[in-house]
Amino acid sequence: MAPLAARHTPRTPRTEVHPVDEVPPLPRLALYGFQHVLAFYAGAVLVPVLLGNSLGLSRQELVYLINADLVTAGIATVIQAWGFWRIGARLPLVQGATFTAVSPMIAIGQGAGGGTAGLLVVYGAVITAGVATFLLAPFAGRLAPYFPPIVTGTLLTVIGVTLIPVALQDVGGGADLIGGPSYGAPSHLAYAGGTLLFILLVTRFGGPFLGSVAVLLGLVGGTAVAWLLGDADLGAVGQAGWLGVSTPFHYGLPHFSVFPVLAMVVVMMITMVETTGDVYAMGEITGRDVDGETVGRALRADGLATVLGGVLNSFPYVAFAENIGLVRISRVTSRFVVVAAGVLMVALGLVPKAGAVVASVPHPVLGGAAVAMFGMVATVGIQILGRADLRQERNALILAVSLGAAMLPTVVGPFFDRLPTEVRAVLGSGITLGSLSAVLLNLFFRTRADRGAFEEVDWDGLAGPDGDRTPAPAW
Repeated sequence: MAPLAARHTPRTPRTEVHPVDEVPPLPRLALYGFQHVLAFYAGAVLVPVLLGNSLGLSRQELVYLINADLVTAGIATVIQAWGFWRIGARLPLVQGATFTAVSPMIAIGQGAGGGTAGLLVVYGAVITAGVATFLLAPFAGRLAPYFPPIVTGTLLTVIGVTLIPVALQDVGGGADLIGGPSYGAPSHLAYAGGTLLFILLVTRFGGPFLGSVAVLLGLVGGTAVAWLLGDADLGAVGQAGWLGVSTPFHYGLPHFSVFPVLAMVVVMMITMVETTGDVYAMGEITGRDVDGETVGRALRADGLATVLGGVLNSFPYVAFAENIGLVRISRVTSRFVVVAAGVLMVALGLVPKAGAVVASVPHPVLGGAAVAMFGMVATVGIQILGRADLRQERNALILAVSLGAAMLPTVVGPFFDRLPTEVRAVLGSGITLGSLSAVLLNLFFRTRADRGAFEEVDWDGLAGPDGDRTPAPAW
């Protein structure tokens, strides 16, 4: 007979790990992380390119800005996804320089004389705005009742819909070719269409693992085909250096001016709305509960990353919608994959030659993949909107007017050109205008009866007619 201890060995209860907190094996961790870097890279370098060219920086200074942006974005991504103390949402959110701040930073820099002198005024405003965001985060986290499904769904739909034209510009060859004879060339359309078709085929027939890296395979395959046909330029790889370290206050100590600081604080308040929608969207995709405290932690990470941006010669940071769509497509929800992506971004920023390899992805190839990723962002928004009762006139009006407002600067570019620069900085972005419309219209239609309604919404499943819980749709 077996000893008593052997027959009554207690079983230790197993603690189930949420998919967000799972750590994939190292090879997959690196592969999934690299896929995020590829999806992120084009948007990441666009902000320093636009700002540097507008301020008349030299090519060497522009390359330095790009490297500084990558390093800071990598650090910001690790802070947001890994998290510490009350900082970081601990969700698979990739941080990148916000496009909302581009127009204000250009106006601030040019008003200060352009060049590196203009950069110093920009960095003073960025640092101050980051501190303000960090301090306001606890209060913004309490605004969760003002973001019911009609608002968060509209925010994400607006972000996806307004980003799709950016992807389509890449499909035609890139924004710098618009109006030129080669824009929209058949070869560009073939590369974009072939990349998108390849991603769809791998997702459909490649099995779970290949499907999870379909975007990466599409980008690598499309670039390889373009290189073989002579349409991908790898010459910049040989010209780039092996090591480039971004030092704090590289251009000198920042200058703090009242009006630039106020303008950048307003910009960060707008991006706080965007971050709130991104956090709820990622909670929806991953099945992780999101509340006001989660939003507050995410906003603290935005504030800290923005302060680091000003110190490390970079920019304000928010969650990147491109990578939210990638999480939706790949179904890889581990936040540690995004942490790995952050580490890779830092490495790319420190090794310009490696960054040049990633930068060699042709615009049409990137555009083909981005069409799917940006479309997925809009799809997440539409799915959240399915939880709002659009038969109510006010909900329908919030969605309709916000989409219309977002289309003004997106479709009709010069619409606000006659307005003052400070006003254009706010109204010139479809994401900003559409998001503000959704938030303000929800406040306008909000009644006393709505105050407890948000708490009744189950983000994991809606209550059925008999009080049972209907499971959330599978992702």
